[in-house]
Amino acid sequence: MKVVFIGAGNVATNLAKALFLKSFDIVQIYSRTTEAATALAKEVNAEPVTDLPLVSADADLYIFSLKDSVLEGVASQIPSNSGLWVHTAGSISLDVLSNYTSHYGVLYPFQTFSKNKTIDWTDIPIFIEASDSHSLSIIRDIAQQLSDKVDTLVSDERKLLHLAGVFACNFVNHMYSISKTFLDKINLPFEVLLPLINETAKKVHTMSPQEAQTGPALRYDENVIEKHLHLIEDDKIKEIYKLLSENIHRMSK
Repeated sequence: MKVVFIGAGNVATNLAKALFLKSFDIVQIYSRTTEAATALAKEVNAEPVTDLPLVSADADLYIFSLKDSVLEGVASQIPSNSGLWVHTAGSISLDVLSNYTSHYGVLYPFQTFSKNKTIDWTDIPIFIEASDSHSLSIIRDIAQQLSDKVDTLVSDERKLLHLAGVFACNFVNHMYSISKTFLDKINLPFEVLLPLINETAKKVHTMSPQEAQTGPALRYDENVIEKHLHLIEDDKIKEIYKLLSENIHRMSK
């Protein structure tokens, strides 16, 4: 199967490498920058492309892995072809591609990706959707070559899943960044938090997040909370602390 990737970011990089290892023929990598297109193309023996009119018109599969805000605009400039068009976004509807091709779908890997970190796809949940049963069958076959956890999910449900992922991953990671600012003040490395982070993550494998919740906000220990607020200099972070504490206590009831 000949594959063209439209995009060379974190998701595209990991997905292209994974498909390449499964003997898919990655023929082109498009990116608006030469550096990004060339870097990924070298990894998967593909041709780097930076001009949309030069995108191949005879591939079997076109995978769009772009920022939500530019996806439709880029899709509108792809040369007409008979390939299957698939996007990888969690928060964009299936029909975003419907004006540009007859066969289209979604292959959404529910995981966080970084370009320079190799990841095992076997346990990554992949959620798929398509314009028709034949396209869905093709996408399912591709996804099942990567993961043991493949399921269909309609667009509205996928958007809620994506929202859950933002809270569970992106926001949590931001909390790590905030935590690091306090450790920096006392010259302690971020690694001191890793046993705590690991144990917190382990807990939710065997109990619900509500059951695993601990800390001063749960019991609303105002004495501790006020001490913490006094230590926080940044007003925005102080507000985050207040809102999270109040919500933890509210949900505990």
